[in-house]
Amino acid sequence: MQIDPTHLAALSSILRLGSFDAAAGALHVTPSAISQRLKALEEQVGATLVLRSQPCQPTPLGARLAKHAEDVALLEAQALGDIARSGAAPARLTLAVPADSLATWLIPAFADAPEMLYDLRIDDQDTADDWLKRGAVSAAVTGHDRTVPGCDLHPLGAQRYVATASPDFMQRHFSNGVTAESLAKAPMLTFTLKDRLQSRWIMQKTGQALHPPSHQMPSTHAFVDATLMGLAWGMNPESLVREHLAQGQLIALDANEPMDVPLYWQVTRAMAGALTPLTDAIVRNGKKHLHPIGG
Repeated sequence: MQIDPTHLAALSSILRLGSFDAAAGALHVTPSAISQRLKALEEQVGATLVLRSQPCQPTPLGARLAKHAEDVALLEAQALGDIARSGAAPARLTLAVPADSLATWLIPAFADAPEMLYDLRIDDQDTADDWLKRGAVSAAVTGHDRTVPGCDLHPLGAQRYVATASPDFMQRHFSNGVTAESLAKAPMLTFTLKDRLQSRWIMQKTGQALHPPSHQMPSTHAFVDATLMGLAWGMNPESLVREHLAQGQLIALDANEPMDVPLYWQVTRAMAGALTPLTDAIVRNGKKHLHPIGG
């Protein structure tokens, strides 16, 4: 089945911008033309592709076709090279990345490969590879060294975390030491329900699976702010709290127990050639900003 590229472009724009009117403006056509193109595409594939909500949402097939449209545009940009860059808009790339990587070292990598537009899906490094398995992204920063089928894997380095709390929090909750008993009672931070980092550190520290009270706070910088304000303790990227530790604004629960989380760049093999500049930038910045894996 051959799909009209203008129909795919209409679908992609509707889902990226959230409405038919916005898609029409981006593609310099009327909203009626956008509606007609989507209708023709839905009739061709025999299924609904867009849920007419505010904003518009994809059906599972709609999401897959929109991702296909992005891949085609990126491959065309690579094939045309300077011709594409001189006139066409940059190709769009959908990636799954952890919030902590985005807040610490990924932006410089993106800046080293500015020829693309980035559409990011934020997820825990332990589950980011699920996006690759569903075919929803072209590449991901994952916490697993198990290669997703159909992908290439590149080791990046380890993000180092330190269990930290404010001096006041340490006095209130750990005056008699950081023990299994005190950790079971002291409030901690979690990023989302998927976040197991604090629990893994507790197991590393005590050898026990504990279930302390916790705040759910899906923001890297809010984690730092919450620990500075004495709300709870949490696992913070070392690079974000190094100065706070040096100035005594934060204290490590155990300076001898950091936790290194290995990170890997996984890219779908079909897109690997087109993404070579980005892959090189990701690997280069990973080696620059992260700790050696196992080091």
